Amino acid sequence: MGDLISLDKSVFEALDFLEESKLLRIPFRRFKRPLVVGSGNASVAGRILFSDLDCVFASESDYLRKLKVSKVDGCFLISASGSKHAPRIARKLKKRGIEVILITNTPKSPASRFVSREIVFSSLNEPYTYNVSTYLSMIFSKTKEDPKKIHRFLKGIKIPSNLRDYDSFYLMIPERFVEVREMFTTKFDELFGSRVSGRCFSYEQTKHAKTIVESNKELFVGLGVDNRKFGKKRINYKLPKWASYGTLISLGYYFIGNIQRQDPPYFRKSLGRYLKRVGRIFGNQKK
Repeated sequence: MGDLISLDKSVFEALDFLEESKLLRIPFRRFKRPLVVGSGNASVAGRILFSDLDCVFASESDYLRKLKVSKVDGCFLISASGSKHAPRIARKLKKRGIEVILITNTPKSPASRFVSREIVFSSLNEPYTYNVSTYLSMIFSKTKEDPKKIHRFLKGIKIPSNLRDYDSFYLMIPERFVEVREMFTTKFDELFGSRVSGRCFSYEQTKHAKTIVESNKELFVGLGVDNRKFGKKRINYKLPKWASYGTLISLGYYFIGNIQRQDPPYFRKSLGRYLKRVGRIFGNQKK
């Protein structure tokens, strides 16, 4: 991997960092019915943070349409960098007279000019797209999980040394954490593109025709699920009783990082070229 650490190592660095970091409070009750909007995994983080509240969830693609059909009295905008789509979203909402609170990891970001308040969580300077400490810092503020206990749990699990033998992975997660599935599939997209396939569903979702076509080169990985029925090749990991969203995300990222470390360095070899393109696409993207 050269000087670019793999995702599994980034998980340990994030947990060590967050163990010493002060968690901030999000004013969940600031609005009666807020719009919660984010792009990519920020959108997933929003659904986790506000899962027990009456909210309208949206992404960069549909937030304007959601405003037309839903009554909201404010907005929580979630963006680790406060750049990319975030400034455009914040500016348009401000023009409509909607108060925006930015939940971010970047002080004085491009989006901060258009919001009434920014809540800046601590984070590490991580490789592009990893966003381990960023979203975990937000999620831990909600779940109150102990990063030290999660670190110890991950150190105790065994990862197969032959992950390179598989060209696809099926992650199976508990029903109560179904929001996390998009985080894992996004991470496969970011790290492997089309080189390694990654799917993720809950156990109940798996019952609905997900395994009609089987392959000996697809490994089924139960993350908090004891899967004994689906897939030709299987491995299962039991979650601790105290586990919540942060523990599952850490476990999934740790496993995906081990795939990354055992496979050819697709991400590292492609990242430089991509960053040149993405800077032109978004304009406000930091180098």
